[in-house]
Amino acid sequence: MKKTNLFIKRLIDIFCSGVGVIIISPILIIIALLIKLNSKGPVLFKQERIGLYGKVFVIFKFRTMVVGAEQLGDGLSINTSTDSRITKIGKFLRSTSLDEFPQLFNVLKGDMSLVGPRPPVTYFPYKGINDYPDWAKNRFNMRPGITGLAQVSVRNSVSWDERIKIDNKYIQNFNFYLDIKILLKTFYKLFKSENIYMEQQVKDKHKKA
Repeated sequence: MKKTNLFIKRLIDIFCSGVGVIIISPILIIIALLIKLNSKGPVLFKQERIGLYGKVFVIFKFRTMVVGAEQLGDGLSINTSTDSRITKIGKFLRSTSLDEFPQLFNVLKGDMSLVGPRPPVTYFPYKGINDYPDWAKNRFNMRPGITGLAQVSVRNSVSWDERIKIDNKYIQNFNFYLDIKILLKTFYKLFKSENIYMEQQVKDKHKKA
């Protein structure tokens, strides 16, 4: 990857995320109000994630679950759309990926890019950047994205190691055409809730059998 291309990518990120925030600000306000009316707790869900070169940052998402959900039920795993920890409005936000919209502010801050590998939490699938195998650390050589190649191709239907391999493939083949292609696929999949929960993966396997 040439530094010039990464610099241009950053400029595009700043411009597009800035314009995006302005355009969808009415939607952001409506979602925030619905979350407050639907359940107790903050509008935003904040969580530490591993970003560029292993630096830890705080990611922003609309809260879709009850407060303290990670300490309840299956913890980090969400295997079904009927998980009692998911709020009513949260189910809709998760299925449409609208809960990801606040990450535009992460892009403006420089923590994230519009397109790139999804940033993992600090304790899963490995405990911190140092626990990642050398081959897997390559995914941290680019800013994490709101969407990425793994998101539009397999999402949660494969293991983390398989997703990391796809992330590395994206980094090795990065170009602006690929970014545009990923963004277009993301918009197409925006209102499709495929491969979000384990129950959907099981159903898809039965359909193919």
